[in-house]
Amino acid sequence: MTTGVRRRMAVEERRQQLIGVALDLFSRRSPDEVSIDEIAAAAGISRPLVYHYFPGKLSLYEAALKRASDDLAQRFVEPHEGPLGSRLLRVMGRYFDFVDEHGPGFSALMRGGPAVGSSTTNALIDGVRQAAYLQILSHLGVEGPPPARLELVVRSWISLAESTALIWLDGRRVPRRELEVQLVHDFGALAAVSAAHDEEMGALLRRVFADEPADGPFTDLVTRLVALAS
Repeated sequence: MTTGVRRRMAVEERRQQLIGVALDLFSRRSPDEVSIDEIAAAAGISRPLVYHYFPGKLSLYEAALKRASDDLAQRFVEPHEGPLGSRLLRVMGRYFDFVDEHGPGFSALMRGGPAVGSSTTNALIDGVRQAAYLQILSHLGVEGPPPARLELVVRSWISLAESTALIWLDGRRVPRRELEVQLVHDFGALAAVSAAHDEEMGALLRRVFADEPADGPFTDLVTRLVALAS
């Protein structure tokens, strides 16, 4: 029971409230562990009223996932200013902010949650990956279809960021900041290996890395590799 006068919400306002409540619960625990009763209690409404707005937990999960996926895609948006390494480092900081905030939900989504096999869920996940892919290409100054090797590099790096975040969530044994820097190094390393096999990639890499400062993450990677080789 609650005390005082409860404000009556408009339909869309109530839907958005329920999505927000569900997202908060799904972020803190695996979605299959969260019940409709818990969502109703957290929203301060009855269980039947939840079903009035959403036919079931899967539809509510997908709505919460849509909001989360829009948020995650926005984490890859970065002004085209300054050296590429610094831009990617800021992107990775925001990416791991999201992973930190939505750990259990992020893990359940990527490893298999209640919406596995749902075309809606798969489309949302693919949408985030595609948004990240297009953002990275834009920072590389690529317009139109990218070279085949570049597409491999960027898509492989996005997959690596996902798997790294999932492993990090299991115990967080490596400091987060170190992983953010390592992932930027990983991008540089993947690009460099590809450039060693393809002159078009080599020309792109020389152009992009030309403005990297002495204290930037890509310069740091080269310094570490030289020291390792010697």
